[in-house]
Amino acid sequence: MSKNKKIYLFLSLLLTALLYQTCSDEIVPLKASWEMAIPQQEIPEGLVGIKASDCGVCHQAHYEEWKLSTHAHAWTDAQFQAEIAKPSSPYLCINCHIPLQNQQEYIVSGLKKGDVYKPVKEKNPHFDKAFQMEGISCASCHVRDGKIIGSIGSELAPHPVKKDPIFLNETLCISCHNATAVVTAELVCTFETGDEWKAGKYAGEKNCISCHMDTITRHIVGKMGLRTTHRHWFAGSGIPKVKGQVSKALEGLDYKLAEVKKIYSNKDELNFSLSLTNKYAGHRLPSGDPERFYLIHLSIIDKASGKEIKTSSDRIGEKWEWYPIAKKIGDNNLNIDEERIFTLKSEQLPKGNYTLATKVTKHRMDEKTAAYNKLDDMYPLFITVWDETKDFVVR
Repeated sequence: MSKNKKIYLFLSLLLTALLYQTCSDEIVPLKASWEMAIPQQEIPEGLVGIKASDCGVCHQAHYEEWKLSTHAHAWTDAQFQAEIAKPSSPYLCINCHIPLQNQQEYIVSGLKKGDVYKPVKEKNPHFDKAFQMEGISCASCHVRDGKIIGSIGSELAPHPVKKDPIFLNETLCISCHNATAVVTAELVCTFETGDEWKAGKYAGEKNCISCHMDTITRHIVGKMGLRTTHRHWFAGSGIPKVKGQVSKALEGLDYKLAEVKKIYSNKDELNFSLSLTNKYAGHRLPSGDPERFYLIHLSIIDKASGKEIKTSSDRIGEKWEWYPIAKKIGDNNLNIDEERIFTLKSEQLPKGNYTLATKVTKHRMDEKTAAYNKLDDMYPLFITVWDETKDFVVR
């Protein structure tokens, strides 16, 4: 091979290597809202800080309500911490749980080759660890561009105020509560509450705020005058994040136990029923996290022995297969206004005294999932939302 050909070959290989390196390091800008944090927010004039604890100095009632909310535990939630600790969890999951850049340890500016597992990041010089621990706090919704955004506005506030009820409408809620992204084959984010609301009868009439932030007339601050405002405990499932903690519940189901007679014949075939109707929610039930479900348990108890002699158990919720490819394999969630009847039938019972026990429990996840995430007894998995008994006699 001639000298010129060798030089040409060398330059060709060098150019190919440089082009490959350039392509392999291609930085793709962030595009989807869930890929990025809300940009750094400065402290508005007249305030000492924008943490919830700072806001709570004046807005005391709002602050106390917020502390009861799931939002307040969005970052510290044991399940979430277990999930983001896994190698399979990309950085972007944090953008709903600590949405402000102020709360994030790193600033992400792009993705190498568009890969969510290869974020381009640098240390955030303004990172506030205490702010991070507050999860979704006041500033997540109310602080933008040096102003406090409110739905009412006030000239008496000691800080700049921008009246913008449109910004604070359901669109803000749905920005997190309607995440339906396929990250990888085995990792999907599927929270479809917003789509369920849009497809339901309340869209355009009632929104997230109508139910989850019920109205109240009170002083927003001190004795500055009564106004119609909203509760800030964002009532939801009611399942607390820590054992012994209080969490405000908002129950969308209506329960009706069919009549239970006081006396039956030992020749009767017994038929008991409990109906559940999605009467009050503006979305399907359960909604949100696909691991949520209800259990409906009916049983006949022999009062003499205290033993269950006849039982029935049913489940309402989605079923997923997460590996090797995430896919939904079942879904019997209740649609808006849908009624479902659960029955317990029994053949003739011997003479004696009995109790019909009916119970409905609302679950965050099953015990298998909790064990997989190494969650201990301090992390409540369910609450009881219906528990009623009726005594009867068989003669």
